[in-house]
Amino acid sequence: MSTSSTDQRTSATGGGLPIVSSPGSAPPPPTTHTWRKRRERLTAGTFMAPAVLLVTAFLLAPFVWTVYRSFFSDTRTSSFSWFDNYSLFASDPALSRSIQNTLMWVVGTVLLPFVLGLAIACMTNATRWSGLARLCVVLPYALSGSAVAVVWNFMLTTDGAVNQVLTTLNLDSLAQGWLLTWPGNTVVMILANAWQATGVAVILFLVGLQSIPPETVEAGALDGAGSWQQFRHIVLPQLRPVSIIVIGMSLVNGLKSFDLIWVLTQGGPGRATETLAVSMYNETFLELRPGAGAAIAVVLTVIVLAASWLYLRRQLDVKGE
Repeated sequence: MSTSSTDQRTSATGGGLPIVSSPGSAPPPPTTHTWRKRRERLTAGTFMAPAVLLVTAFLLAPFVWTVYRSFFSDTRTSSFSWFDNYSLFASDPALSRSIQNTLMWVVGTVLLPFVLGLAIACMTNATRWSGLARLCVVLPYALSGSAVAVVWNFMLTTDGAVNQVLTTLNLDSLAQGWLLTWPGNTVVMILANAWQATGVAVILFLVGLQSIPPETVEAGALDGAGSWQQFRHIVLPQLRPVSIIVIGMSLVNGLKSFDLIWVLTQGGPGRATETLAVSMYNETFLELRPGAGAAIAVVLTVIVLAASWLYLRRQLDVKGE
């Protein structure tokens, strides 16, 4: 080794003899920065531990047990039955109808609150009676699903308010049992759900509209854009973050809808208006088939998670995040 290289190595170590680390030597003691990082991680873990424990105890553990229970039969001995409970989706007509109803609920509960909420928010954003209009639209959202179901049951029964109004207007031919035939009964329940769910969509869209810089709309008007062109090319793109939230919430609520259906029809007549959430309750607690109910719960959970993940992933990918 040359003298110049030895001098460089000596000067790099602060003078004196060069430090040569041998394979068996101990690592250098941790610096103050390393200790600070470890302490910060320990502190963060301490604050996160209660939340992690609660999520594990009340969400993950019950889900794992549900998955485990879905592979056992509903006999007294509860023998291991592999995928027999999941095969009911192909052999049970009630579950096939339940899947159809769930898809109808997803389409209705996503489309109607989005379209109605956006339209009402745009119409009441800067009008004289906007405060009163917002109150009338948002008020149903403050009610529980059971209370909404009681109100609509009063309207939709055979001798309810809707048929009485039609009779008064000499439209007796239109009067019918609104909750007695499929798919009409499912459609009117979706409308009842939209009556309640539109309120939160209006609130979110109003927040989004009020956060749009007015300069962008004014610039479009100066460029000769009409009202529809301003809405389509200026307003609607800036409402994209709010639209993601509204559609995501509506998607999850549509997949797990239960209370309004149960109070109005209890899944009937027969089992014609059941969704997967209602079928899960019916199989577990009324038919006393916990294995089948667990299988429905697992399938419903997977559908909710997959639909939410695919939708959010697509939206975030489009935004480039």
